[in-house]
Parts: sequence; structure tokens; C-alpha cells
Amino acid sequence: MNKIILVTGASSGFGKATAQLFAAHGWNCIITARSKEKLELLSQELTSQHNIQVLPLVFDVQDKKAVDEQLSSLPEQWQNIDVLVNNAGLALGRDSFDQADMHDWDVMIDTNLKGLLYVTRAVLPYMKAGRKGHIINIGSTAGVEVYKDGNVYCATKHAVDAISKAMRIDMLSFGIKVTVVHPGAAETMFSVVRFKGNEEKAAAVYEGYQPLKAEDVADIIYYAANLPEHVCINELVVTCKAQANSFYLHK
Repeated sequence: MNKIILVTGASSGFGKATAQLFAAHGWNCIITARSKEKLELLSQELTSQHNIQVLPLVFDVQDKKAVDEQLSSLPEQWQNIDVLVNNAGLALGRDSFDQADMHDWDVMIDTNLKGLLYVTRAVLPYMKAGRKGHIINIGSTAGVEVYKDGNVYCATKHAVDAISKAMRIDMLSFGIKVTVVHPGAAETMFSVVRFKGNEEKAAAVYEGYQPLKAEDVADIIYYAANLPEHVCINELVVTCKAQANSFYLHK
């Protein structure tokens, strides 16, 4: 029987690469994102290339009602979720605290923090019923060290780290694993979104060194999810060779 993975933010970046990798290894995939078109294209790709089943769900993780409606009453054949990857997240702007757009703050908090909470609470009853499962939260090196002009983005990723630690404690009695993966600089759509479509500014972030790729992070997620049942990687900080932490990058 195929295992089941649920990936949020699956339309691009880490989420898409993760769904592609798990599908290639025979996992059935529940994929979520805001873009119906992108999800349908990915669903067609995964089913045609890997002969697996895919359930695409279109919603915004910020919308608690939509999360509950879509995830709290999954068809029975999709309820035995083995792995949840809380990947949906974003950075908006990179400005000094006193000059940052407060709407950007709200979106980051609602997506990176509250969205993760909503999705996890909706999925947990299935895992608790089976007394197994693995929650993998995507953090950031911004959740390990705060950097200049990172303020609220860094705060949300620090919160992801803290929530992951708390989940791990609270889920012990149910046999549910919790892992948090903190990637460093990775060339995806992340910087394009952060700089609100300014592709030149986004590209400059990755000039002069070889950053991580989405596939690198997907490989790590796959490894963590396929360890023996009694083994759990609690947290991983992952950077490219040119990066030491949030502050030091050699170009």
C-alpha cells in the first residue's frame, strides 16, 4: 500500500520538488496551494510519470475556514497521512523595523505561523487515530539567527522552531515524529516574492556563489522521512558550502 504525504505550498520551490521526489518513490500525494492551475499541472505530471494517486486541494493556509473545510473531512482513502510537510511560507520586504510595511508583517505571520498551526491541527486527528505520523516543518536559518532588516520574517521562523519543539513534546505519547528543517540561501521564487516581483534585485541575492536548490532540500526531507520508525531527526540547519549562517556568506 502506498504511503501518503501532504505538502503545503506545493506549486513551486521546496514544496513542488518534495512532491516530485516522493511521487518518484511511489508515495501518493496530497498537494495544496493557492493556484488551481499550477496544482492541476503538477497533479497531471505526477500521475502520468509515476503512476501514483494525487489529491490537489486549492486553498490559502491563511484562511482557517478553508483549511478546516478541505482537510478536516478528507475522503477515507486519504486520511492515513504518513508525512505532513508544512512548507507554505514567504518573506515580504526587507526593510528596517521602523519602515517596514505592516501589511507585509500580517501576511507573514498569517502564512508562516498561523497557517502552519491551522494545517497541523486539521491533520493531527488522522495521525493520532493511527498513533503514527511525521510532521516536517520548514523553517529557515532566519529562525536560528536574526539578521538586519529581517525582523518579522525572522520572528515567524523563530516561532516555527519553537512550535516544532513544543509539538515534539506534546506528540510523544502518540508516536508522532516532529522535524524542523532550517534551509539557508536557496534559489527558488523566494526572493522574487520577497522583493515583490523585482527579478533583478532577487537575482542579485544569489550572485557570486552556488546556493541551495529546491531539490537539495527535498532530498533532505525525503531522508528524514524515511529513517527507521524509532529514529527522529529533531532539527537540521542546512546551507550551501558558501554560507556559514545567517550572517556570513562568501562570494
